[in-house]
Amino acid sequence: MTDDKQNFLFVHGAWHSSTHWNDVAERLVAMGHRAFAIDLPGSGLNAAYPQSYLRNDFAAFATEPSPIATIGLADYANAVTAQVEKMAEHGKVTLVGHSMGGLTITRVAEAVPHLLRRLVYVAAYVPVHLASANDYSQLPENQTGISGAIVVADPVATGAVRINPRNGDPEYLERGRQALYNDLSTEDYLKFAVAFNPELPVRVGVEDARGTVQRWGEVPRLFIRTTEDHTVPPALQDRMICEADAATPRNKFVVRSLPSSHSPFASMPDRLVKALVQR
Repeated sequence: MTDDKQNFLFVHGAWHSSTHWNDVAERLVAMGHRAFAIDLPGSGLNAAYPQSYLRNDFAAFATEPSPIATIGLADYANAVTAQVEKMAEHGKVTLVGHSMGGLTITRVAEAVPHLLRRLVYVAAYVPVHLASANDYSQLPENQTGISGAIVVADPVATGAVRINPRNGDPEYLERGRQALYNDLSTEDYLKFAVAFNPELPVRVGVEDARGTVQRWGEVPRLFIRTTEDHTVPPALQDRMICEADAATPRNKFVVRSLPSSHSPFASMPDRLVKALVQR
């Protein structure tokens, strides 16, 4: 590919899928870039569902063990690395991770840094000093995060951080909108929420997701800050950016801010695309 045309691979976050990147990918392809969004194991068309969820038995859904509880970060990273290797036939890959997807793209950078043009963290976790996303979620900088309000079961009992996209209660829907898509109307939020998966394997959030200076730390990186974020608050984003920059002072983040909720791919795809392609 020519230097001004990029080879994008998008990695979704918790409860999302490749479908949620459609608006962004379509715009990039129209500009002449390559763009592909992957469904992580246990998500999208690869999802496995608790039987109680399929029966709309919400009482049983609160306790039924997750069918994807054994999936971990290595499974995510292996799937994305395989896709990077395919796409690298067309040039180095710009690897974009949203939210919990940041854990995966760091792992992939450890595996194949030579195949990556840039890492892009969109309101995403970048563990540096602490090991896991769960560790960072306990920090004071995350005290305004409200995504926990939509969790419907005990993660220890089920093996998953579980939400209920089939719950039509207006109060529950509003909690989800406020947490993840607070700059969309309820009507527009539901267009994205209908494609949610209910499960995030607990292992993904508690496993060590740090990269090394020698491999992950050598790949150029961009952070898209979302200043109206109620899931990964700006203060937590800024802490992770500062920690990463301190670890790799010769390769600091390029930082671009959007006045967005946690989900700029939904609320402002044009501005997100501009931030992604800007030199």
